[in-house]
Amino acid sequence: MVPSCFEVILVGFILILPFLYEMSRTFRYYFKISFYCGYMMINSFLLLPILMLRPRNVKNYLLGSLMCSWLTKFLGVHWELRGKEHLEQERACIIVANHQSSLDVLGMFNIWPIMGKCTAVGKKEILYAWPFGLAAWFCGMIFIDRMNSEKAHSVINNAANYIKEKKIKLWIFPEGTRRNTGKIYPFKKGAFHVAIRFQLPILPVVFSSYYFLSSEEKKFDPGRVIITTLPPISTKGLKTDDTEHLMEITRNIMMEAFHATSREIQFSNASATS
Repeated sequence: MVPSCFEVILVGFILILPFLYEMSRTFRYYFKISFYCGYMMINSFLLLPILMLRPRNVKNYLLGSLMCSWLTKFLGVHWELRGKEHLEQERACIIVANHQSSLDVLGMFNIWPIMGKCTAVGKKEILYAWPFGLAAWFCGMIFIDRMNSEKAHSVINNAANYIKEKKIKLWIFPEGTRRNTGKIYPFKKGAFHVAIRFQLPILPVVFSSYYFLSSEEKKFDPGRVIITTLPPISTKGLKTDDTEHLMEITRNIMMEAFHATSREIQFSNASATS
């Protein structure tokens, strides 16, 4: 049987893939990004029947975590957790973390078994990115409308009552928008308002710089990320007027940890290549 033109092209493409992957940084970037996004979507679709058995249960996140454990190895990213003892405690708190890339989700899944009961706040647009958005809804993600701050505050406040009662951690990216520029940008007040109103501790989590990832340079190399969980910051006795001060303290200690761990990785990389 004579192979068709399509089959010949397909075989040729498969044979040339390893060469393109090794020789072209741009191809490697798009291949990894596409594989990552595609896997997350397929994984979400396959998990939906199981997630439907216990809708809106935050423990569903653990299934996603287990299914994505091998993906991080394929992408060549090594996650190193510090301050594990702060995440292990079963208590309600507001986790605030810096936001650099969609890759943050993979980092979160890497430590989710340690966090235990935890959910996250995400923009409502994620809900419409099916099947990932639908799977996130079944996992108990809290969706907010960033264009309507009053409604967003109301949604988070309602959720805070529940997480305090059930001792669930609430993960929020206070910068609002992900930016991989080697900086931690100013925080929005929402997470800190909730923490003070419900007297919940702030638990800062810091991802070191994604030096190996750049959309502008089309770079997605193997890399190492240090995830630092800092000691909780108490909000007992604080009032709404203390929000700005709480934000400033939190951001300052997070920036210090971010720059320290990022420098550490850069130094270790330089030493390894010299």
